[in-house]
Amino acid sequence: MRHRVKQNLRLNHRDTGHRTAIVRNLVTSFFLHASLITTAKKAMILSQEVDRIVRIAQSDAPEMNKIRSIQSIVFTPDASRRAMEFAKKMKTRESGFTRVTPIKYRVGDAAKLVRIEFIHA
Repeated sequence: MRHRVKQNLRLNHRDTGHRTAIVRNLVTSFFLHASLITTAKKAMILSQEVDRIVRIAQSDAPEMNKIRSIQSIVFTPDASRRAMEFAKKMKTRESGFTRVTPIKYRVGDAAKLVRIEFIHA
């Protein structure tokens, strides 16, 4: 029985393929544009994934292994290159690479919109 395990963080009412596609699209767009406006729930999931990718890029593994690991998550090679560049800038930090700022409530369904962006060192 799962008893509400991470029920508040996952994207409910979507199958597994759809959830992974949403997260991969968000991560790819985030690394390409360095800032996104999305809902609060998607921003929480996105910040966890970005922290995980940057920690992979900061690891002591060989360069090609890091690139392969990141490209299995993001869709474009350009996004993986930008992730590697960002990780080099944040070498002293271990976590907390993103900032989530509330903006407004969406007109149609009153979902809370936030801006998620990189914290620059």
